[in-house]
Parts: sequence; structure tokens; C-alpha cells
Amino acid sequence: MSEQTLIDRLNAEARERKWPNVRPRDAATLIVVDRSGRAPKLLMGRRHEGHKFMPGKFVFPGGRVEAGDRRMVAAGALEPKVEERLMARVLRPSASRARALALAAIRETFEETGLLLGTKEFGAPEGVPEGPWSEFAGHGVFPDLEALHFVARAITPPRRPKRFDTRFFAVDSRAIAGQVEGVVGPNTELVELCWVTTREAQKLDLPVITSVIINELVQRIEAGMPLWKPVPFFYERQRQFQREEL
Repeated sequence: MSEQTLIDRLNAEARERKWPNVRPRDAATLIVVDRSGRAPKLLMGRRHEGHKFMPGKFVFPGGRVEAGDRRMVAAGALEPKVEERLMARVLRPSASRARALALAAIRETFEETGLLLGTKEFGAPEGVPEGPWSEFAGHGVFPDLEALHFVARAITPPRRPKRFDTRFFAVDSRAIAGQVEGVVGPNTELVELCWVTTREAQKLDLPVITSVIINELVQRIEAGMPLWKPVPFFYERQRQFQREEL
């Protein structure tokens, strides 16, 4: 599907304005990419049919930033180019906010899939926030920020049921340091996980913005995932979706 066709679908979706306007919440998504075979594969999950937001859709794991994401320790730091682009086009930009977004992507992936993205080289982190990060650290893994690529940003249009200012990160599957079993099941947020090629992914029941991001990701993978490549930023202006580069 062409990029223009997808943008047209985004514009059509944006015209559905049934809800009060709310400020978008900071959120982060992580795309785990397996490049060990001839065709790269992406990890996707199907959302529970009972969800009010995108029921039954295939998505990448992710969610909003939480307070603990600002306090969690990590191995290494974000690449300078990644940090710079995460701080672009935001009110009150800061390195700590950029860092929290990256950590939120790792935490949400752990909560929704059981995957631990990071390293065991340094032993278990100490002094971590209570909650999901405490469980993450209990498996002896430090989240690794250096492994993350910032690949896209998208803001939900106004007057939608939920609004997020989402940063999409990508990480190579070799960054998986472990996995907790039993996290995905019939009564969880994601009811199934699957590894799919980008072509297979586009045949799934996806949110339109996810299709757009996959198209962008294909170009980035083909270029070798360079850090210098600009990051696409999608948002609405005057009821039309815009694409600019960060």
C-alpha cells in the first residue's frame, strides 16, 4: 500500500471526532526486529477483543510513560543523535524525558510480552522503582539504552477516545536477555504474539498508523538502520495529517 493511500486513510480516520479533546500523553512503543534470516521479522501482538481502544488489532508492545521510568537505572546512555531527536519539537525538552521515553518502551514490552531487553553483564540493578521495574530487575537484567533506535513519532489527532504522543523505537532481537513465560494468554492485554515479515505484517488487522510506521521502518532496515537517517513525525494540522522529519 502506498504512503499516500495510508495518509488518506489516516485523514479519513481523523474525521471521526466524537470525543472531548484531551492533551496527548507521552507514550512509547518498541519494535523488536529479528534480522537473523533472509527477511527481517517483527514481533507483533494481538490486542484483547475486550479493549475499548483498538480491540483485536495487531500492534507493537507499548504504552504511556510512568513515573518509575524517570527513576530506573540503565546500562549505557541513549546515542546522542537519538537523544537529540527525542528532544526535538517538544515543550520543555530534557535528557531525562528522552531517557524516560526509551525506558517506557522497554518496560511496556516486558509487561506485555515477558521479554527482557537489556544485558546481564552487570548483575541485577539495585535501588529500582517498585512495580514492574522491580520484577524486571529481579531477573538480573539491566535495560540497555544504547541498543535502541528512534524510528518514528506520531500524535493521535484531536477528539479521539485516547490521545498519545508516541515515540516508536526499534531494537535488534539480539538485545533480548531473557523471557518470562505465561505473560501472554487469553485474558491478558495481548492475547497472542507472532513473528512476521513486514509483508506478512501488512496483511494483518493493523491500526492505520502502524501500517505507516512499518512502511517507514522497511526503508530504514534496507538502509542498515543508520542513526543519521531522519525520523518521520506524523501529526495533524488543519484536519490533514502531516509528515515532517526530525
